Amino acid sequence: MAYYQGNSFYNNIPSVTRNLLIINVVVWLACLLFKPLEFYLALFNFDSGYFKIYQLVTYMFAHASFEHIFFNMFALFMFGGVLENYWGQKRYLVYYMVTGIGAGLVQLLICHLQGITYPVPTVGASGAIFGLLLAFGMSFPDTPLYLMFVPIPIKAKYMVIGYGLIEFFFGVANRSGDNVAHFAHLGGMLFGILLILYWRKKRKTFDFR
Repeated sequence: MAYYQGNSFYNNIPSVTRNLLIINVVVWLACLLFKPLEFYLALFNFDSGYFKIYQLVTYMFAHASFEHIFFNMFALFMFGGVLENYWGQKRYLVYYMVTGIGAGLVQLLICHLQGITYPVPTVGASGAIFGLLLAFGMSFPDTPLYLMFVPIPIKAKYMVIGYGLIEFFFGVANRSGDNVAHFAHLGGMLFGILLILYWRKKRKTFDFR
């Protein structure tokens, strides 16, 4: 008896991106079932007394709501797979982790500079996701992208610039009730461009394949 296994949608997702998607979803479900888990995974500011070094990694895999994880994972699927195929698994995973940790470091720095001593938990892969968006814009600058509900194509390089400016504006505005870590998003982009420039200088080219 012959057994045929076609190319499924699941198998067509590059392996590192696929595993990142799975880990994020599993951790989110675990936090739903055991809510205190999120407390141990979240990143807390230095001056709160709750900061642990491992949180710079674990916070990336916890999310605050369904909408939070949905949009992050959608962006990871859209941009991550392309970059993984372009760069290769090792370089892609290094980039993802560096931008995520870098975003956390920037968030810690901002909280310290603002003199925040009460606990401020930060969760989510958004910093790494913004790093991926930055990398996509630099790797494929003229690729047309579409925003949800806006049927007008925008070149990737302009969308990256636009997102960066929006995050900077809201970060500086520091509006009451805004619980989004805008400077963490910018931190992911900052560490992303620094790493890309380092790779450019090291290899004299932006072709990582």
